[in-house]
Amino acid sequence: MTSLHPFHRPLGSTGLMVSPLGLGTVKLGRDQGVKYPNGFTIPDDTEARQLLAMARDLGINLIDTAPAYGRSEERLGPLLRGQREDWVIVSKVGEEFEAGQSRFDFSPEHTRFSVERSLKRLETDFIDLMLIHSDGNDVAILQESGVLETLAELKQAGKIRAFGLSGKTVEGGLLALQQGDCAMVTYNLAEQGEKPVLDYAAQHGKGILIKKALASGHACLGAGVDPVRASFELIFGHPGVTSAIIGTINPLHLSHNVATAAAVISSLS
Repeated sequence: MTSLHPFHRPLGSTGLMVSPLGLGTVKLGRDQGVKYPNGFTIPDDTEARQLLAMARDLGINLIDTAPAYGRSEERLGPLLRGQREDWVIVSKVGEEFEAGQSRFDFSPEHTRFSVERSLKRLETDFIDLMLIHSDGNDVAILQESGVLETLAELKQAGKIRAFGLSGKTVEGGLLALQQGDCAMVTYNLAEQGEKPVLDYAAQHGKGILIKKALASGHACLGAGVDPVRASFELIFGHPGVTSAIIGTINPLHLSHNVATAAAVISSLS
């Protein structure tokens, strides 16, 4: 079985070592208001446990969740019991998802509340990486809400190991890397507008996580071209990229993604 264990790499200067693919868990907690080409059923606990065990066996140690992912955090707490040292956990602050709607709050008070709630739900004393879940107004959030300063204080207090932004703009990504540890950036075959953020990260030793790596499952190319391979060649061909978050609940897709990522990274090294 192909494993990503040999390809673990540092997440910028955070001291965290992560697999080049991370498991996104929106589908463990929420099936409303998600932009996927096909409907899906939220996995039950047995299926979720099997998926997590398989990811771990495949050498994935990075797991991505958020309060906005419905019940994802509160399910992961019990599902990951006894495995805390096996996982690098990424969660978020700023976006809440209630009654089918997102709402945003980047205030220091809500940020502290959200982090404490995530610690409780995930049954852990610290979260490895906390990202600001942007609504698109990246620069205003970073400069005016107090969220960055609050996350820096929570890092000092040991509640989080590192922080950054899951943003939507080049300006936001650059600002987050100047003041924080990591940016989560959209970068795929269809969208490469945020590439300057990757370039900056490569030059300054900061962490980059890629979201929508496979264009939320919409990656389609010409006949005979494997869209997953082409996506990973683009992503891992950039020296600024640390890891790509893949939000699959399909074991076959997961093992194919891992085998393809391993083959691509091997061919690039």
